[in-house]
Amino acid sequence: MIFDRVQPGFSLTQEPKGAPFENPPDITDPEEAAMYHLDKMNNADAFEDISYFLEKGIDIPTLVQGILRNAVFQGVHSIDVSLIVAPTLHEFIKDIGDLTGVDYDEGISNDKDRAVIRYQRNVARAEKMLEKLGVSAENTMSGEETEEDDGMKGQMEAMIVADAEEKPMEEVAPEETTESPMEELKGLMARSAG
Repeated sequence: MIFDRVQPGFSLTQEPKGAPFENPPDITDPEEAAMYHLDKMNNADAFEDISYFLEKGIDIPTLVQGILRNAVFQGVHSIDVSLIVAPTLHEFIKDIGDLTGVDYDEGISNDKDRAVIRYQRNVARAEKMLEKLGVSAENTMSGEETEEDDGMKGQMEAMIVADAEEKPMEEVAPEETTESPMEELKGLMARSAG
């Protein structure tokens, strides 16, 4: 329905400083903010909730950002305090994952992920090269070879060799000029006073 959403200009009809995040935060000390969050997460229900989200594949940085953004929205502390407190919460949630035996994603890229991405990029490049040559991927994947494919393989090998070869740059001899260095300069600052 049209009445399900917030009407345009809703924020203009509210009293200024009416939202918690528009007022000064309750906690300004980063140590107090860290203790506030650790106290809230140090119970069985919080452990269960955190382990559930970790099991579902939510990485730790995303979970920490959600907790801290909610605290900023509620007016508990400011964004800059969130940035200071985030590593502490990250380690605490990581410890919860270790205690509960849940496999978790720390959100830090590793070599295995990079290798998968690199492989996918190479596949995309190969498909593009096959497309340029007019070879369909289905024939290549099925293993069927025709006389056309043999010709295409030769073209493909030639393209690969051509790309791999580095052509030396030709050296250009500098031209001899009779102009003085001052004549080459043009512009307002290069003008002589004479």
